[in-house]
Amino acid sequence: MPTWFCSREWFYHVGKFDEGGKGVPEDLLFFYKHIQKGGEVVRVNHCLLLYRYHPQAATHSVLEETIWNHRVRFLEDRVLSSWTSFTIWNAGKQGKKLYRSLSPANRKKVTAFCDVDEKKITRGFYTFEESEERPKPKIPICHFREATPPFIICVKLDLTGGAFETNLNMLNLTEGVDYYHFN
Repeated sequence: MPTWFCSREWFYHVGKFDEGGKGVPEDLLFFYKHIQKGGEVVRVNHCLLLYRYHPQAATHSVLEETIWNHRVRFLEDRVLSSWTSFTIWNAGKQGKKLYRSLSPANRKKVTAFCDVDEKKITRGFYTFEESEERPKPKIPICHFREATPPFIICVKLDLTGGAFETNLNMLNLTEGVDYYHFN
């Protein structure tokens, strides 16, 4: 897990942690406020601290679904609000989960899913069965080379032996403009 830190002055500028009680991801919410106030993120590729968990740690009370929902809302507010359409890169479990989690307005902006899995591509589309719309929305599934940016990428890095990263690089896209990672 990445750990981040900031100066005391910046901490006071951003505001205190949301101490809403058990189950509140206060560090994630603080981090989002940091970004919204213009804070930057710099990666340090060295181990700077050792973090110990214990069975009663508050971190265990935060549900994965709670974190997911905060991440989706942040993505919608910070990225999708300025896009008129986009492609979800991953026609599998994570891509479909993201699609289902989006607000109805942002689901309508999804032009396609893209993938490399021929089985998914051959299927041709994803049907949003949970929708109350009639007919049910059907989102095309295409090969990544045929997809149109911008992309929300729901593929974890370093899991494909470099194949995903090679595919992404061949498109000559700019992170933060043509795509955002959501993994």
